[in-house]
Amino acid sequence: MAQHDQLHRYLFENYAVRGELVTVSDTWKRILENHDYPQPVKNVLGELLVATSLLTATLKFSGDITVQLQGDGPMSLAVINGDNNQQMRGVARVQGDVPADADLKTLVGNGYLVITITPSEGERYQGVVGLEGDTLAECLEDYFLRSEQLPTRLFIRTGEAQGRPAAGGMLLQVLPAQNAQADDFAHLATLTETITAEELLTLPANDVLWRLYHEEEVTLYDPQEVEFKCTCSRERCAEALKTLPAEEVDTIIAEDGEVDMHCDYCGNHYVFDAMDIVAIRNNASPADPQVH
Repeated sequence: MAQHDQLHRYLFENYAVRGELVTVSDTWKRILENHDYPQPVKNVLGELLVATSLLTATLKFSGDITVQLQGDGPMSLAVINGDNNQQMRGVARVQGDVPADADLKTLVGNGYLVITITPSEGERYQGVVGLEGDTLAECLEDYFLRSEQLPTRLFIRTGEAQGRPAAGGMLLQVLPAQNAQADDFAHLATLTETITAEELLTLPANDVLWRLYHEEEVTLYDPQEVEFKCTCSRERCAEALKTLPAEEVDTIIAEDGEVDMHCDYCGNHYVFDAMDIVAIRNNASPADPQVH
C-alpha cells in the first residue's frame, strides 16, 4: 500500500536523468478543509500541490517556491507555497459559477502561471508564462523550456486511494552539466507517461518504479515527508498592522471594537482590540493570542 504525503527522489544509474515521485492525501485535505471549493477547483489545487512539491524538491538551497495561476476566469487565483522542508499551504479565489466539468482554461480564462523562487539568502527570482498548454503539467514544462532550464517532464494524476481524495505526480529532469542523450530522456519520459492514477496512488514507490523501469537500474532514496504548514502568526499580523495607516485601523476599532485578521490559508483568526493596537504602536508585544 502506498504511503501518502511523501516525496521520493530517484536516479537512473545509466542515464544522466533524475526523477521524483510524490503522492499527497492529508496535505491536500488540510488545504481544502476551511473552504467550500467546487470540485474542478479542488482538482487544480491538488495538481498545483503536487507540482509545487516536485519543483520545491529541485531546489539546491533552503527557501521556498510559490506556484500560482492568475486569470480573468471564475477561478481568479490558485496558489500553492512550499519550502525545501516540503511544508505546503495553498488557497484559491473563486468568483462566479464553475461548470462541473470545467478544465484549466475554463477556470482561469485568459491568464498566466507565475513561479516565484525565494531563497533564504540571495535574490528572489520570478518567472511568468502564458497558459499555452491544456494542462498544468504542460504549462510547467513550457515554463522550464522558456526559462532555458534543463529538459523536464511532469506527470500529474488525481483520484482516490482507500476512499480518500489523493493526488500524485512524477518529474523527470536531465542532470545539469551532464550530457544526457535526448533519445534516452525521451525513452524514459515515454515509460513514465504510462503511469495510471490508480498505480501512482495505491502502490508503494518502489513498486511504481519497478512497473515503469524494470529494465533500467534505478536508485531510490529515503522519502521526505510532505505536510501542511501555515506560516501565519499573531506576531506577523501585528507587523502587518504597523504598516497600515493609523486612521484606517482606528476607524475599524471605532466601528467594530476590534481588528479581526483572518488567514486564508488555514482559517485562523487573530483578533486585536484597542489595547493591543496601543501596545503594537509602542512596540510592545500584543496581549496573549486570541486565536480561534
